[in-house]
Amino acid sequence: MDYLEFFQLREHPFSNVVDRRFYYHTSLHTEAMVKLRHVVDARRGLAVVIGGIGTGKTTLARRFLEELDENAYEAALLVVVHSSVSSEWLFKKFAIQLGVRDVKDNKVELLSQIYRRLNEILDEKKKAVVMIDEVQMLNSREIMEEFRGLLNMEQPSGKMINIIFFGLPELEHVLSLDEPLKQRVAVKIRLKEFSEKDTGEYIRHRLSVAGGARDIFSEDAVRSIFEYTKGTPRLINTVCDNALLEGYLAKADAIDRSIVRTVAIDLGLIPGEK
Repeated sequence: MDYLEFFQLREHPFSNVVDRRFYYHTSLHTEAMVKLRHVVDARRGLAVVIGGIGTGKTTLARRFLEELDENAYEAALLVVVHSSVSSEWLFKKFAIQLGVRDVKDNKVELLSQIYRRLNEILDEKKKAVVMIDEVQMLNSREIMEEFRGLLNMEQPSGKMINIIFFGLPELEHVLSLDEPLKQRVAVKIRLKEFSEKDTGEYIRHRLSVAGGARDIFSEDAVRSIFEYTKGTPRLINTVCDNALLEGYLAKADAIDRSIVRTVAIDLGLIPGEK
C-alpha cells in the first residue's frame, strides 16, 4: 500500500510536472489569459509575463498555447535552457517553430526567411505567436536588439509576429538593455503568489482531479501550508505531497497542522529549525 491507496486517490495530485488537467484558474491567471489573447488578436507585438520562482509562469504559457486554435494561429513555445544562447541559435529555433524549411546559417538570410514565412502565415489568415520562457537568461543587448528588429516587421493592420516573454523579475533588467524594445511592451503582467483562500481552493481542486472524495487536509493544515509556502504553487505542491506521505506513514485519517509543520521543518521552510 502507498499513500494513494491509503487516501483513496487515483493518482498523485501534487506533482510539479505541468499537467493541464490540474490547472487551477485564479482570477489573476484568468485576467492574464484575457490580456495575452488581446495582444495576440490585436497584433500588438510584445507582451511580458513576470513572476517569482514557482508562481506558475510555465504552466500559464503552456495553457495559453493549448488554447490557441491551430487553424487560426501559428504558435510555438521556446524554453531557454542556458544563458549562453546566441542570437543565431535562438532565431533558428524561431524559424523552425514557425515552419521555415531549409533554415539558413547566415543571419541575414535567416531573417529574410522568417519575414517570408510571416507573410505566408498572414496569407493563410493566421496570426504568428512565439512564446519564450526563462527570458531572464537572455542577458544580452544584441539579442534584445534582434527582438526589436522582429517587432519592426509590421503591416498597417498590426505586427507580423506576436512575441510573449515569460521570466523572473530579473527580466526587467534584461528589457532595459534595449530601451526602444522596452517601450514596445504592449502589456506587462505580474503573476503573484496565491492568497490563503486560493491556496485552499487549489489544494481541494488538485485532490478532486486526482479522485479525492473528501477533504484530506484540515483547515488548520491549509492555513499552515499557506504560511510556510507564502502561496507559491510549486512549494504548495511539494509540501502537500510530502504531507500525504507523512500522513500515510503515521496512518493519519487526515493531514493536520502538526504533520504540515513536520514537513516544513524537513524542507527547511521554517527559519532556524531543522
